Parts: sequence; structure tokens; C-alpha cells
Amino acid sequence: MEQNTAFAHVTELGKNAKAVAVKLASASPKQKNDALAAIADALIARTEEIMTANRVDLDHAVENNMSRAMQDRLLLNADRIQGIAAGVRKLIALDEVVGKVDEGYVRPNGLQIRKTRVPLGVIGIIFESRPNVTVDAATLCLKAGNCVILRGGKEAFSSNVCLTTIMRDAIASVGLPKDAVQLVQDPSRESSQALMKLSDYLDVLIPRGGAGLIRAVAENASVPVIRTGTGNCHVFVDASADLEMAVNIVDNGKTQRPSVCNAVETVLIHRDIAADFLPMMKVKLDEHKVQLHGCADTREILGNCVLKAVESDYAEEYLDYQLAVRIVDSLDEALDHIAKYGTNHSECIVTRSLENARRFQQEVDAAAVYVNASTRFTDGGEFGFGAEIGISTQKLHARGPMGLMELTTVKYLIDGDGQIR
Repeated sequence: MEQNTAFAHVTELGKNAKAVAVKLASASPKQKNDALAAIADALIARTEEIMTANRVDLDHAVENNMSRAMQDRLLLNADRIQGIAAGVRKLIALDEVVGKVDEGYVRPNGLQIRKTRVPLGVIGIIFESRPNVTVDAATLCLKAGNCVILRGGKEAFSSNVCLTTIMRDAIASVGLPKDAVQLVQDPSRESSQALMKLSDYLDVLIPRGGAGLIRAVAENASVPVIRTGTGNCHVFVDASADLEMAVNIVDNGKTQRPSVCNAVETVLIHRDIAADFLPMMKVKLDEHKVQLHGCADTREILGNCVLKAVESDYAEEYLDYQLAVRIVDSLDEALDHIAKYGTNHSECIVTRSLENARRFQQEVDAAAVYVNASTRFTDGGEFGFGAEIGISTQKLHARGPMGLMELTTVKYLIDGDGQIR
């Protein structure tokens, strides 16, 4: 699609969303929950239709030599669709946030002031590969009273078109405007650029994907942006660590689902326990054929089966069965490494030292900092928020898993009886 055509298409979506934003923002909790229930039911009822569309995307992925981890990221089967629908139903059970009063007080002059939660308005979301994001993002925005314009990657285009059509039908079936959820029907770079400039209609733009996408959106958008996603996450195995626990945490963080942003990409190991820990870790990771990229000391312990690590390996978000490894002499060295290469997402220390645990949590600059637990828990569902729109790695407006509360802003409601200044 040419640039002018792409801009016209995206602008039309913006106009549609703006036209129904007030109606959606004022929808009752029951109306929104009815729409969510209709979406969940429709996803199950139309499972075969979704999988047929998804197979088109998977066939293209094979033709284009997409990695197995990325193909897994793309896959929608009956179990995953059931899981997506279950996630939508969990949203129904969550408390309503729109209209919630954060605080209220009376001024000396008698003015009654209430700080109240309201929807952000119209949200644009640019994302890559994972079609489950289409439903997660749309339903979270809907529950929080926001209209959403989705722009997915070309890898999942057929799946996204199908899922969006199903959601729009379900929303309309309960009397809410179907334009509350729209999909950019053009995966070209021009449509992405048009969405970044849609400041007359979008209230916020949220990119979900790799570092390149997030950087491009942050640098080029004229719409306010919330950065999410890039996860170069670390596990530091301290000298006092329970080594079996550490092996399980590293294995879970790397192999349970390597294609997601909270997967572990680098393991730092204290020199005092490296000779004992590294062989244990390798035996476990060999079950998944994880390729290690290690420092010279790591290679001395494990041999040439470990690829020689170069500096770029420690900055890499692999999203695959690959892992960078480095032996360090101290907690200070681990902290310095994380400060240099981390992406402010999720970091973990495995230790029996309360002092080291607290210092790690205090000094690491990340949205989520773990002691003796897998980074895979950085997730809206695991944090009790329901699904999430993404993991914010910035510090303004939202940080960490972005649930319903982070999809609202505040409005001050003031009642008086004739006061003037």
C-alpha cells in the first residue's frame, strides 16, 4: 500500500475510533463484561476458523525459514485458543476500574474534589508475531473503556484479520460499537509510520515487539508512547545459592517459553561455585539443546561445546534456545554487567544471603527484580492483573505489567455551591 493510501486508511480508522470513544467510555460494567463474554464464547465456537487462518501464517513462516521459537510464538492451536478465551473470561471477574475514586477531599472553601479513573481514550498498538496479543490487547482496552487500533506484523496477518473479525462481531452482538476494536488491514511500513503520526486521533501508542520496533516507534512517533517489551533478562547465581534451585530457575527462565520477553538471556555465575554449577546447568539445558555462548572461564570448565562469547552476545535478546554465560568475581561485577547490558525488564538473583538479596533488589534498575524465583513470572496473569497489554520498561505513567489500571488516566471531578476565586 502506498504511503498516501496507507495514511488515508489509518486516518479512517482513527476517525471511526474517535467517533465511538465517548460511547465506549460511558458503557456500563455489565455492557463491557457482556461483550467480553461474547468474545470468549465466539473464540471457542470459531476455533476451526481461527486455526485455518493461522495455518496460512504458519505456512508462510516455514517458507520464509522463520526460527522454530518464532514459529511457536505464532502458533494457535485448540489449547492455546482455549487459553486465550479463558484469559478473556478472567477479565470479566476483575474489578471495574473506570469511575474508581483514587482519593477525595474537601478544601477549606468547601470545594469537593474527587480524583477519578477514566479511560485513556483511543489506544494504538503496534506489535509483532504473536496473534494472542490481538485478543489480549483488544479485550483489556475494552474492559478499561478504551477504543483500540491494532497494527500487527505481517507474519500473523491472516490470524489477526480472523481474530479481529470475530471480536468485532461479538462486540456488535451485545449492542456496543464494533469500531471499539479495529485492525490496520495493511502490514506495510507505511501503515506503521502513519499510525505513529496519528496524533489527531490517538491518545497513546504502545509498541510490543523487538528492540528495533520499539526504538523506531519511540524515535518517530508524534503520539505519546509507552515503551514495552525488550527483555535482556539475567539470572545471577550467587556464591551462596542453592545450586539445584538455581538450575531449575535458569532452565525455566530459558526453556519454558524462550520466545517471550521475560525469558532469561544471560546467566552470571559467581566464580566460587562455577565449577560445580556449570556442569549441572548444562546437563539440564542439554535436554532442550540450548546453545551456550560463554566467556573464556566458562569454556575452560565446559569445553569447546560452548561457543566463544563476544560482547554483542551479552546484549542479545535471543528469543531462542541460546544463552549467554559469564563467570563473575562478585555481586558488584554482576550488578555492573546488568547495568551495562540489561533492558530494565526482569532480573533475578539466586542466593541464600539476605544481605545480597536486598542489595540486588535495591540496586538493580528494572521493572521486576526477583530473589529465588523465575523471571517468567513477569506477566499480568501471574501478577493477578489478568492479561496485560505489555511489560513497560519505562518509568513514566506505567512500569512493569500493564493491566487495567495502567490503561486509565485520572480526571478531577469538582463539586461546589457557587465558590469563586
